Amino acid sequence: MDQTTTLTILIFLAAILYSSVGHAGASGYLAAMALMGLTPDVMKPTALCLNVLVATIATARFARAGCFSWSIFWPFAVTSIPLAFLGGAIRLPSHYYQAAVGAVLLFAAIRLIYAATKARQDETKPVPFFAAVFAGGGIGLLSGLTGVGGGIFLSPVLLLANWATMRQTAAVSAAFILVNSIAGLAGNLASVQYLPPQIPMWAAAAVAGGFIGSELGSRRVAPTPMKYILATVLVIAGCKMIFT
Repeated sequence: MDQTTTLTILIFLAAILYSSVGHAGASGYLAAMALMGLTPDVMKPTALCLNVLVATIATARFARAGCFSWSIFWPFAVTSIPLAFLGGAIRLPSHYYQAAVGAVLLFAAIRLIYAATKARQDETKPVPFFAAVFAGGGIGLLSGLTGVGGGIFLSPVLLLANWATMRQTAAVSAAFILVNSIAGLAGNLASVQYLPPQIPMWAAAAVAGGFIGSELGSRRVAPTPMKYILATVLVIAGCKMIFT
């Protein structure tokens, strides 16, 4: 199996799993691209473009299922959007980018394991405005710098603080990822010139996976065994990014 086919399959599987919990899959796409040896210049815009496609699907599906909460979403988004734009405009040196993405992938692995063991929480507390504004800004900047949408950081904040239920967290994260990914790309439109010729194939795989995963997540239970498998892949890719 050649590299392009392998990467297409990995993107498809990542899109299914991540969209089932309201994420667009950027950390999964970055992990797959890191394992395949793609360069940082290609990884960041590719991950953001795929993010926009899958997050759009997930946002629509979760909103239609009645899971989205505007009151939870907007305090985080109001600062994350401009800072994601700023982060997208900053081009980190290759070794710094690799270290940053490696750290993000390791965090994402921990996040997936946590999600697989977290009990459902239906009792929530109001979101403190200033805490949300501060957290949203920090997550937005990191999102733009690395090419992730920020859902892997927002979700544990919402769940650990009991600010949202599992389904609300998934819906809000999907919309959060969508706006941050668009802002990150807009911050450096020149980066789109680095999109590889295989992007249509990878986009089709991500969209197909996004439809399947968001349907599972909005109406059914996400597949726990896949979370452990992907967590292992994220750890391997994260270590590869940091130590090579």
